[in-house]
Amino acid sequence: MPRVADVVGRALVDGGIDHVFGVVGSGNFHVTNAMVHAGARFVAARHEGGAATMADAYARTAERPAAVTVHQGCGLTNAMTGITEAAKSRTPVVVVAAEVTEPRSNFYVDQAALARAVGAMSFRVDDPATAAVVAGDAVRTAVTTRRTVLLNLPLAVQAQEARSGTSPPSEGEFSPSSLSGELPPGPRESPTSAVEQLAGAVRRAERPVFVAGRGARGAGPAVAEAAERSGALLAESAVAKGLFAGHPWSLGVSGGFASPGAAALIGGADLIVGWGCALNMWTMRHGTLIAPGATVVQVDDTADALGAHRELTFGVLGDVALTAAALAQRVEQRTGYRSDDVRRRLDAGITWSTEPYDDLGGNGLIDPRTLSRDLDVLLPDDRVVAVDSGNFMGYPAAYLDVRDHHSFCFTQAFQSIGLGLATAIGAAVASPGRLTVAALGDGGALMSSMELETVIRLGLDMLVVVYDDHAYGAEVHHFRPDGASLDTVVFPDTDIAAIGRGFGFDAVTVRAPRDLDAVRAWLDAGRPRPMLVDAKVADQRPSWWLEEAFRGH
Repeated sequence: MPRVADVVGRALVDGGIDHVFGVVGSGNFHVTNAMVHAGARFVAARHEGGAATMADAYARTAERPAAVTVHQGCGLTNAMTGITEAAKSRTPVVVVAAEVTEPRSNFYVDQAALARAVGAMSFRVDDPATAAVVAGDAVRTAVTTRRTVLLNLPLAVQAQEARSGTSPPSEGEFSPSSLSGELPPGPRESPTSAVEQLAGAVRRAERPVFVAGRGARGAGPAVAEAAERSGALLAESAVAKGLFAGHPWSLGVSGGFASPGAAALIGGADLIVGWGCALNMWTMRHGTLIAPGATVVQVDDTADALGAHRELTFGVLGDVALTAAALAQRVEQRTGYRSDDVRRRLDAGITWSTEPYDDLGGNGLIDPRTLSRDLDVLLPDDRVVAVDSGNFMGYPAAYLDVRDHHSFCFTQAFQSIGLGLATAIGAAVASPGRLTVAALGDGGALMSSMELETVIRLGLDMLVVVYDDHAYGAEVHHFRPDGASLDTVVFPDTDIAAIGRGFGFDAVTVRAPRDLDAVRAWLDAGRPRPMLVDAKVADQRPSWWLEEAFRGH
């Protein structure tokens, strides 16, 4: 007879899990092997926190669920920052965690409470007779409700023989005992009255702008068609960067990373519609991108999301793609914001690459804008970009173009540094045959350096770029104007290139644009192994987006 661990592993794969990331200990050994035997690919990380973020990034990039597998207690607590990021981002990830239920055990923690504390859902396999049903429900809940789900597997139950009746449920079948409520049967249609209200706002608008966020990543064509009919300009939140790449009326990213030209056009709108977008302080620059008197609308399929971050003129509850399609049918073709004057401004160039700046490089340091601009030209267009958090993060986010929204992975809901390298690994696993660029700060790079071994072991096609100011730059620029001592956030310069070589990377230290010739040679040689660039960046000024964020707070 198979064990419960075997049945659960197969049920997870039958439910749609094809990649599982993790660190294996005694408690999750059998269930992980069961998933592999059922056909899933297992990717071993060097830390559970990295494993959770890899699964998050894989699910975002591949647009399918992924799993994390961890040991009981300490394995789960190690993974909690990555799990929190996934939960806050509504990523469909299933965390498969062994569990000890005896309170006196060294491994005991209230694992269900951990999940609730960070916004994840919690399931438990507590009966061999329903093990496969609960596992299948966990996957379907993650996918259907866009939630991160913790599936607890008590050790005593895992080891039991699976009894009859534990075969996976058929598609569309749910276990009422394991779910807190019925799952929605499909995309939610907006009420006709709400769509007509939105159409009326579009008809009255002279300068509409549609801003699409994470919730619109699967609805880009529908939103673009509605914008075409409405005469609206298009923009994206940072996490949806690339959704309208190449569109002739796209402004690129809205918010702190927006170019001055894009910000001016967004700020001139008399109607802003957020499509699956929270229109939060980052995307709207603390409200400065909303003109006085502008109509502000949010379209979202989750009632709690409407107006959660700012006051709306009105909200539309419904599926983004269906609502956009319904709007397109109700609006006559309009010119709106797509005037000849705006066309000339866009044709003249409003991206960051067209913005002049005073280069701060010299004395052995390279301006991070110059570094990012030159890499954008040097690297192939067919690339995936993953960005860590920190003072540097706006430079790669603004200057490194991507071809679509599957090509940019931005794990920033929890704003934790140290997730960028694992993000790049998960995105790379989901994007075989494409170069993945991991843009990191030195703090985040050193925090996650153990995963450099994972890059080498997997043979990933990756360029790791470290924006190295030998400090926690955000804190330096936040507190330096007050004359505070910075000893706690500034460090001796580290030879991060040498660390990369130690793991098996090609590596170069970049202090001036000419040093990027080594990257060009690596590209010309066919990218034989992963490469790491330790870029010693100028740090005289805070990044523009961070300075603005501090002022906004």
